[in-house]
Amino acid sequence: MIDILEWLSATTPAVALRRSGTLYMFVNAAHILAIGLLIGAILPLDLRLAGFFRKLPVEIVAPFLSRCAGVGLTAAIVTGFCLFSVRAVEYAANPAFLAKLGLIAFGLLNVLVVHAGQGWRTATTVGILHPAIRVSAALSAATWIAALVAGRWIGFL
Repeated sequence: MIDILEWLSATTPAVALRRSGTLYMFVNAAHILAIGLLIGAILPLDLRLAGFFRKLPVEIVAPFLSRCAGVGLTAAIVTGFCLFSVRAVEYAANPAFLAKLGLIAFGLLNVLVVHAGQGWRTATTVGILHPAIRVSAALSAATWIAALVAGRWIGFL
């Protein structure tokens, strides 16, 4: 495993990021922007699905916010992988980084479970969300916030 991580750190993009403070700064900024898009979309959606803001129709806000969160997540994964490659061996041994990966995996599993059951699309009965969707939304919000905190924690360990 260490051989793969060392190889990753020696790839051209990783070396370029290490050598150019400007390039690293832009990729880091893109990562922060992607996280902002993810959290900025998923929290309002989760809050609505958990039962807040009941005047906002789920069928109107959910598709847009879900897609925005998906774009943010995709961009965060791509830019995060680039940042990881700069010091892959060191990050792979960082407990905060491992916690962040675990939380992201759990968040993705939650998304897959909700979407596999058609989530908010079929979870309403006369405009009332099924309790399982409400619990899943609360769990989602807590998970993504915890992943954000774990990501910030990486630099302190």
